[in-house]
Amino acid sequence: MIRFWERAMNILNFRRKSPTPMNGDVAGYIQGYSIEVMPRTAEKVEDFRAILPEGTRVYIAHIDGTPIDDMVATAKRIAGEGFEVMPHFPARIIPNAATLADWIARYHGEAGVTQGLLLGGGISQPHGDFSDSMQLMETGLFDRAGFKRLHVAGHPEGNRDIDPDGGMKNVMQALCWKQDFAERSDAEMAIATQFCFEADPVVKWAEDLAAEGVRLPIHIGIAGPAKLQTMIKFAIACGVGPSLRVLQRRAKDVTKLVLPFEPGDVLAGLAAARAEGRATNIEQVHFFPLGGIKTCATWAAENGAPATAQTARA
Repeated sequence: MIRFWERAMNILNFRRKSPTPMNGDVAGYIQGYSIEVMPRTAEKVEDFRAILPEGTRVYIAHIDGTPIDDMVATAKRIAGEGFEVMPHFPARIIPNAATLADWIARYHGEAGVTQGLLLGGGISQPHGDFSDSMQLMETGLFDRAGFKRLHVAGHPEGNRDIDPDGGMKNVMQALCWKQDFAERSDAEMAIATQFCFEADPVVKWAEDLAAEGVRLPIHIGIAGPAKLQTMIKFAIACGVGPSLRVLQRRAKDVTKLVLPFEPGDVLAGLAAARAEGRATNIEQVHFFPLGGIKTCATWAAENGAPATAQTARA
């Protein structure tokens, strides 16, 4: 079956469906969303003002091997178009405190950046002194540089790099530590999560965090529209857990095989939970545009997100 749909997706033309009607709760759920780009994907966007709402926070993912010059240039360009910029600071690719201080200074001095997402990073062996985001925070460099907002990573379905047994003990302890740090830092903090495809595990995780005393607001990761093949590839690479079954079931349904996978169902589930007073610590949506930045932004606009920055100023 897997080989069948891989061949099918290579030979068929994929056309966007008509927008799925979204109820007011879901439209409200995606207000103020953020989105993630990389320098190479940002280059494909002529002007972010033409596709994103005014004030959108744009994360810039720092993949191992990407030169800091490219990261800073991308941050400067997007900030210059009027958007809030939040570059990644992956601990395991930063060799030492001097390099971290240099990156912070360059982002701040050249691009006016005062926000950062601090995370372990996508490699198994550290390049230098840092192995996790807590060590980055303990340097005090972000506070001294006047960073106003720091986000940390969250894993609603766990992370086997942190909990090899598949549990949640270590990731929960780390978030409790970060909650304590937030009370000592001048920066506003929040949790930006990995994406998943099912609402129930996310709702339970958010409620478990609250029960453990973690009060940091959650910016929930949502995968933007993409071909099913693309979605499964990224989900496996990123260690998405039990909710991967949503994609696996989709892959077995020949009637849905050639249609793009869209995030309407998971967002509807999250919006319904909020309407019931559950998982109210989820503050906003963070889109991973796996099928392309323009595709994701267009889907959001068609389903209730605000007008683009260009339209708003016209």
